[in-house]
Amino acid sequence: MAELFQNSYFSLFVIVALGYMLGSIKIKGVSLDVSAVIFIALLFGHWGIIIPKDIQNFGMILFIFTIGIQAGPGFIDSFKSKGRDLAILTIILILSAGAVCWICAKCIGIDDASATGLLAGALTSTPGLASAIEATNELSSIGYGIAYPFGVIGVILFVKLLPRLMRSDISAIEKNLDSKNAELHPTITSRVICINNENIFGKSIESLRIRTMTGATIFKILHENEVVLPQADTKLHKGDYILASGTTESIEQLAMLMGRFENKEFPADEFQIEHVLLTNTKLVNETLGKLNLLSRFGATVTVIRRSGIEIAPSPDLKMKFADKLSITAPKESMKPIAQLFGNNSKAVSSTDFFPIAAGIVLGVLCGKLTINIGDGFAFSPGLTGGVLLVAITLSAIGKTGPIMWTMSGNSNTLLRQLGLIMFLAGVGTSAGQHIVSTFQEHGATLFIVGGAITLIPMIIATLLAHYVFKMNILYLLGALTGGMTSTPGLAACDSMTKTNIPTVAYATVYPIALVMLIVVIQLIAAIL
Repeated sequence: MAELFQNSYFSLFVIVALGYMLGSIKIKGVSLDVSAVIFIALLFGHWGIIIPKDIQNFGMILFIFTIGIQAGPGFIDSFKSKGRDLAILTIILILSAGAVCWICAKCIGIDDASATGLLAGALTSTPGLASAIEATNELSSIGYGIAYPFGVIGVILFVKLLPRLMRSDISAIEKNLDSKNAELHPTITSRVICINNENIFGKSIESLRIRTMTGATIFKILHENEVVLPQADTKLHKGDYILASGTTESIEQLAMLMGRFENKEFPADEFQIEHVLLTNTKLVNETLGKLNLLSRFGATVTVIRRSGIEIAPSPDLKMKFADKLSITAPKESMKPIAQLFGNNSKAVSSTDFFPIAAGIVLGVLCGKLTINIGDGFAFSPGLTGGVLLVAITLSAIGKTGPIMWTMSGNSNTLLRQLGLIMFLAGVGTSAGQHIVSTFQEHGATLFIVGGAITLIPMIIATLLAHYVFKMNILYLLGALTGGMTSTPGLAACDSMTKTNIPTVAYATVYPIALVMLIVVIQLIAAIL
C-alpha cells in the first residue's frame, strides 16, 4: 500500500473519492460538497503524501480559466451595476485585514517579516508573499506557512456557514432572481388580431412603424383567406387578420393600435415555423437586420432563445453563438436558411480545444507581466490573476476572427470540476505537510493571529454588506472570496448555487484585492 500511495495519480484519485464521500454528508442541511476534498488532502499531506505542484497548478489554471469564461459575458453589466459597492467592500476588507495585522504586531511584538507573512498567508496570496519577502526578508515565509492553512480552511467554512448564520435561503434567493430576470426578459407570446381600426386601413406596415411603436413583430397576415408574409410595403385592410409575436405588453399595445384579439386559426399554408441554431461563426456579433432575411428568403424571425431566455427580435440585435431562432418562412426557404445559420447541434455540444489552449497561454504570459508604479512598488497579476483577466476579456469579446472564445455549458462544467479537484488536492497536501510541525515550532500565538486576520475582515465586510450596502448574499459570497483572494473559497461558493453571481463578483473584485494587498503589505513593512 505504501508503494501505491507513492504514485501521485493513485493518491490524487483516492483523495478525490474520499473527499466526495465526506462532502456528501449533511449535518443539519449543511455539507462541504466538493470542498471536502481539501480536508482529506490536508490529512494525506500530514501523512507525507504530496500531490506534485505541476498537477496543482494545472488544476488551478483549468478552474480559473473556465470560471473566467463563464463570468466574462456578465462581467461588464455586473461592474456597472454593482462595481462601486463591490470595490468599496473589497478595499475595506483588505484595509481591515492590514489593520488587524498591524494592531496584533504592535501589541504582541511581532517583527515586520512575520507580520507581513501572516497577512499574505491569511489571505492565501502568493503575490502577497512575494511582495512581503521583497519588502522584508525570507522569514516572511514562516508567517505565511503558519497562517495559510487556516486561510484556506477558514474562508471555506465561513462562506459555507454564512447563509445559515444570516438565515438566508439560497434557493429562495435564486427563485427571486429568476422572477426579476423574467421581468427584464419577459416571455414572448403570439396572438391573432383582427384589424378594425379605420385609421390604419390601406396603410403600409412601414408607415405605421409597428415595431418602433409597439415592439411587436407581425409574421403572418391573412388577407381574403390567403396567408402572406408581411413586407415593408404590405398594406393592411379592414377584416385582415395578423399573427404577431412579442411580450404581453407589446402585443396588447399592437391590439390597441390595430383592433381586437381573435381566437382564430390560420389556414394551412406554404409557410412553416422552424427552430434554427446559430453555429455559423461568421454571423456571430452581426446584427439581425444585416441579414435581410425577409428580402432574401421571405423569412421573419419571431423569437430568439439565448441561454434559456426568450428575446424579442429587432434589426439591431447582435447575434451570439448557439442562439436558437424561431423562423417563419416558405418551406422551400428553410433549407438555405438553416445552411446560412449553421444549425449544427454537434457544434454546440462539442469542445474546440484551440481557444482553450490559446487563452491559457495568453493568461500565463499576462501573469508574467510586471507593472512598475513609482519607486519600489511593482505589481504583477501572477498566474491566477493573469489567467482570470485574460479569460474574462476573451469571453466578453466573444469572437476574434474565426476564433470563438466560448465553451458549451457541459464542457465548461466538466473542465471546471476536473481542475477544481486537482487544485484542492494539491493545495491541501501541500498545506497539510507542515501544519502540525509549524504549529508546534512557532506556537499557538502566531496561528491565532493568522486566524484573526482571516476571520475579522470577513465579519466586518459581511456586516457592512448586509446593513449598509444591502447586498445580495450571492454577491457577498463572491466578494468575500475574491477579496480574500481565495480560489478554494470560490469553489465552495460554486457548489452552493446554480447561478454564476458569486463567480462574477469574485472576478470583479479579485484584481482590486491583489493590488490593494500588495500596497498594504508594503505599507506595514515600512511602518513596523
